[in-house]
Amino acid sequence: MGTEEARLRPARPEDQAVIRRLVRQARLNPFDLHWSRFWVVEIAGQVVGAGQIRRHQDGSRELASLVVDPAWQGRGLGTMLVQALMAQEPGPLYLVCRAELEGFYRRFGFRRLSRQEMPPFFRWIDRIARLFQRSWMVMGWGPGITVRDQPTEG
Repeated sequence: MGTEEARLRPARPEDQAVIRRLVRQARLNPFDLHWSRFWVVEIAGQVVGAGQIRRHQDGSRELASLVVDPAWQGRGLGTMLVQALMAQEPGPLYLVCRAELEGFYRRFGFRRLSRQEMPPFFRWIDRIARLFQRSWMVMGWGPGITVRDQPTEG
């Protein structure tokens, strides 16, 4: 099955359990996973991917909890989710990701940020990552963060 059979839609209350399961299986941040902020990818009636935009107290917005079931990865479903979520949020958008995912997010115009460029919430996240010696990075996209030319298709 390809992405032509995939359907992108806003999450519904009954999707909450599968969203939590997917996020936990992927070892992503298990907090603040309210279904009403999520979009999901559904194939044959089964939710196989999800993602959300989180709003933080400092006003920053985060592309977060982006996950595709491992059995469905490599078929463009993550790309579909990122594009849909970015279309909803035309201003600055941030994310925290593992180092091995940096290339994936660069395709959409995200880039690694210096501490000085990070909003307060993400400076705090960066401090925690350093404290625990994690290879997380904060990336950003949008006006005032980076210039976005044409995104690379992939």
